[in-house]
Amino acid sequence: MNNEELRDKRREFLKTSALVAGGVMLNGVAFAGGGAHSSVDDTIKIALIGCGDRGTGAAYQALSTKENLKLVAMADAFQDRLDNSYKVLSDKFGAKVDVPQDRKFVGFEGYKKAIALADVVLLVTPPGFRPSHFEEAIKQGKHVFMEKPVAVDAPGIRKVLATAELAKQKKLNVVVGLQRRYQANYRETIKRIEDGAIGDITGGQVYWNSGGVWVRPRQAGQTEMEYQMRNWYYFNWLCGDHIVEQHVHNIDIANWVKNAYPVSIQGTGSRAWRTGKEYGEIYDNHSLEMTYADGTIIHSQCRHFEGISNRVDESFAGTKGKVYLSTDNSGELTDYKGNKIYSHDRKGNANPYQVEHDELFAAISKGEFKFWDAERVAKSTFTSILGRYATYSGETVKWDEALKAENSLFPDKLAWDAKPKLLPNADGFYPVAVPGKTKVI
Repeated sequence: MNNEELRDKRREFLKTSALVAGGVMLNGVAFAGGGAHSSVDDTIKIALIGCGDRGTGAAYQALSTKENLKLVAMADAFQDRLDNSYKVLSDKFGAKVDVPQDRKFVGFEGYKKAIALADVVLLVTPPGFRPSHFEEAIKQGKHVFMEKPVAVDAPGIRKVLATAELAKQKKLNVVVGLQRRYQANYRETIKRIEDGAIGDITGGQVYWNSGGVWVRPRQAGQTEMEYQMRNWYYFNWLCGDHIVEQHVHNIDIANWVKNAYPVSIQGTGSRAWRTGKEYGEIYDNHSLEMTYADGTIIHSQCRHFEGISNRVDESFAGTKGKVYLSTDNSGELTDYKGNKIYSHDRKGNANPYQVEHDELFAAISKGEFKFWDAERVAKSTFTSILGRYATYSGETVKWDEALKAENSLFPDKLAWDAKPKLLPNADGFYPVAVPGKTKVI
């Protein structure tokens, strides 16, 4: 296939996938096929929804691919984050960033207008917004890169699962930022596990133990909505707790290695180190037993304690051997006599954050439909949510029952003067889950 034929195939693929469900209405204005690709050249137009550090990084990686991309729209709740992101990206990529003022959207509803202008959208806001933003992108017929996790509660997961099915029907590519899925040592080592190198998986441990993350202190004049959104990591309607926002990476590896999802989870957690009012409502440690349908139990542990030993890795035992995996490009399979079955070459491995975008945009460029990350990531996200339900309540929580839960964490109204569902007391402290008393379902 020559270059002109490839460009024609790409144009047709983008146009067809956008038109599958017909035109959509946005703010009373009709957009044919949700803003179908109509460029006369082979440029793929992208929109960035969420312009913080991770969003800027995602756009940086997208624009660094070999494909002919142009950033044409940006949206964020905050003007300063959009402005900072635009400067970083335009300074680096020049004419590939074509976002005049009328294509910069600030506020809670701007994402809809930005999505309409692109062929591919990057969804990189705090995860509480992901279900509605993903739904809008797929309804408008857009290919998607979105960051993990993809929701923070059961209603959000159900929405993502329904939208993932719609994406399949429309043949829209969806890549989600669980980058270990795109990292060579994980791919090569787990491929050998799937081929039976260590037999059936009978147990394992996954960890994300590290220090804490940033805190953004309350500023004079901030409304409660703005404070929580600026400090989003510490509020479950935005973050889901660090067991969801961060530890989902390791939990997803457990599910990948098992090729299954837990039927129930029990565990314990608390606020042992991070107890100040500035830490909102989330715990700083969680420890889980994840039970799968075949009786296998995998242990999960995550904590945010400063000044102690860290550990971020995964290990599993099989009937014929064991495996160790880590983001330092380790991948080791050994039998129980100590013989090495496989050792991944740690040299020269590509950056998985970049690989995610390289593979997504190469597929789109070739007119291929091959990525459906949304369903499996939704299920791994829900595994993490199930873990939070278990530690907050102190109960053994079953997958099927919890997935039916109706208790949405999301505010009833999004506006700067609106109230989130969780509010501080007179001393500025937020209610915190108490096992044995807190009901999560």
